[in-house]
Amino acid sequence: MTDNNYYTALLAERSAVPTLLCGHCHSILSRARIFRNQGENEQDFDCSVLALCSADDCGAVNCCDDALAHIDNPERSFDIAC
Repeated sequence: MTDNNYYTALLAERSAVPTLLCGHCHSILSRARIFRNQGENEQDFDCSVLALCSADDCGAVNCCDDALAHIDNPERSFDIAC
């Protein structure tokens, strides 16, 4: 967990399609729950892209910036995901 009460999403290793995992419970983060931290979705986190974990007993807020930085073209992957 980070100092700002959110977790850092992880990039799944050996995945054919870029897949983000919750930094708390390691569940797959649903692409439908990944969003840019701006406009009406803006949260008070120092993070550009956030994801909400949909696992039953988790619900953690994840910062996806570090994980997306390891994808060859994170902007394209994010646009496809959303």
